[in-house]
Parts: sequence; C-alpha cells; structure tokens
Amino acid sequence: MTSNRKDPVLVVLQLSGAFDALNTIIPYNDPLYVDYRPVLKIEPENVLAIDDKIGFHPSMAPVKQLYDQGKVAVIQGIGYPHPIRSHFRSMDIWHTAEPEKMVTDGWLGKAIRDLDPNSENVLTAVNFGRGLPRALAASGVSVASVGDLATYGVLTGIDGEDQRSEALDIFSKMYSPLIGTGPANDYLSQTGLDALKGADILSTAPEQYSSSIEYGGDEFSQWVKNIAQVHLSDFGTRILYTSLNPGAFDHHANQSTLFPAQWGQVANAVSDLYADLREHHANEEVVILMFTEFGRRVQENGSGTDHGSGSVAFVIGDAVKGGTYGEYPSLEPSKLDEGDLRWNNDFRGTYTTLLEKWIGLDAQPVLGGNFEQFDFIK
Repeated sequence: MTSNRKDPVLVVLQLSGAFDALNTIIPYNDPLYVDYRPVLKIEPENVLAIDDKIGFHPSMAPVKQLYDQGKVAVIQGIGYPHPIRSHFRSMDIWHTAEPEKMVTDGWLGKAIRDLDPNSENVLTAVNFGRGLPRALAASGVSVASVGDLATYGVLTGIDGEDQRSEALDIFSKMYSPLIGTGPANDYLSQTGLDALKGADILSTAPEQYSSSIEYGGDEFSQWVKNIAQVHLSDFGTRILYTSLNPGAFDHHANQSTLFPAQWGQVANAVSDLYADLREHHANEEVVILMFTEFGRRVQENGSGTDHGSGSVAFVIGDAVKGGTYGEYPSLEPSKLDEGDLRWNNDFRGTYTTLLEKWIGLDAQPVLGGNFEQFDFIK
C-alpha cells in the first residue's frame, strides 16, 4: 500500500448543500456548456485546465496545485441508482451506503466496529461539528463528536491522573440510576463513560500542537485544523470527519458570488491541512475524501442552479494516484437524466476502494455488496 509509519487514516470532508459539479470540474471547451450557462459560465481563460476538455473552477487553485503534484483523484460522474433530489434523503444514502431502503447503521460506523471490535479506543473515530453524522453511527460504536476542540472536555480543570480517574468513575455512576439496568442500558452507560473519556483525552490535543500553518478563521477551517491537531496527537484515531453547515453549497441564487467564496474557503482549508501534515512528516498517513450529496441542474435558473443528480468527488493524499476517474457525463440533451448530469459510477465503488485499498478492511460486509473499485490508491 504505502510505507506508512502509522495505521492509515481517513479524513472525510462532507461538502453539504450539493455543490454544482458542472462548475466545479468545468467542460470549458464544450459549446453546450455555454448554451446551458449563459450567466454562470466560467470563461475558458479562467479555467484551471486539467486537459483540453475539462478543468477546475478558478477558486479551487489550492486543490489544483495538489492535483498538479499527482495527489488528487477526481471521481467524475459519481452518484447512485435512482437519484433522489432531496438533500436529506440523498445525504442519508451517502451516509448509509444503502440507496434502496432506510437503515440505521452508517458505513463508517460499521467500519469503526471492524477496526476496533472490542471498543478498546474511545477515539477510533472523531467528528467535528454539530451532532453526529449518520455515516459514523452504528450499534455498539461510540464516536466522539466535538463542537470546539479548544473548549472541549468536561475534566479539563482536574489535574492528576488519579483525580481524573476518580471523576470519571463518579460520572459513570451518575449515568446508571438515570439509565437503569440491563444489557442495552449497560451499553448506554458505557457509551456515556466513553464520551467522557474521549472528552478528557481530546482536550489535550491543542496544547500538544504547534504549527506554522495559519488556517482560515471560518468555522469549517477551524474544524479542519482540529482534524490536524487530533491526528498529530497520536490518539490512534483512524476516522476523522467534519462537514460544512447544511445548505452551504445550496446555491439556488447568487451563485456567481457564493460559489467561488465557498469553494475558496474549502480549497484553502484542504491545502492548509495537507501543508500542516507535511510540516509534521505525517502527510503519508492520511487520505482525504471530499463529497457532496448530488450535483445541480445543467440548465441554470438565472442566477443559480437547482437540485440535480450526477456529481464529482475528490480523493486527496500522498497515497493517491492522481488523475481523473470515471467518465465526464455527456451534456447532450438526450443523454441527460431529466435535465441533470447522468451518474455513471456508483459512489460505493469509491467507498470500496478506500475501505479495502487504504483502510485495509473487507468492504463487502460494510457496504452489503461488491462494487467495482478504482485504482486511485497506490
């Protein structure tokens, strides 16, 4: 796989709101693109060309620089069977890897259970943001979910290992009367204790961290910085997750202004994360997945775009074999999916590749089937 010093780590960046795939990786030499996008089109001279057909949006320059270094796989035409243009349901499908029915366990939650079957590490997975994404949830799995790492941890004012252990024991006993008894309640009590232990450990990450990288002051960039802090603290965390606020890329109007600002923020955060890892000689240990729930309509609505189908995803890291994967969907009217880019590769193939070739797990039990893999992991 790679010559990793540590176990491979997956960072997932959920770009909520459904970014406009057509203006993310742009078919700048296709005359149909201009026809569909008279207002929102990006002029060819401004596109960051991959080849003579497609290129990155100009606001994605930091990601394009990584692409030019061979560290970015562009997964074109990604999607799932019978596309649904609902944010909630589509994201749920990406989280559970189950397009046909509603299920509880998330794909990463099941992976975490396989990585740490005896729940030996309360920080096998860490999420930054509000709530816990369904992707990380699974029965028997405890995941630390952090709002602000700088102020996280209920035991931060207690010095000394003995006092902290005693406090944790007190907290765990506080759970029991409220929860009751029995196997399910024992699990809930243990989960509460795990969360407290996780909080206690995570609170030490910022004080261990030193870096010359200046991340952006926005919330997403700070969460990405938190990802670096936790990884570099050697807690044994294998899955790190964060997401943009819901609707961040949902540009039904004013897309010309909002879209470049949003992608600029994301691209800078990703570039800063990679630079931070490299500064600490940890860049070979991490692979980053960036995805969104679906694409946008091919035909603009005036100043924005409405919900669509086929999209594009990105996998980034030293272990990545850079380039384009999957086919760019045709813009021919007869080949569109009800006016949308038609997906041509199942997102579970990308998941399978990451699980098997990077994380080192058997993907079939996690995803409930076998899916064609890419070769974007070296």
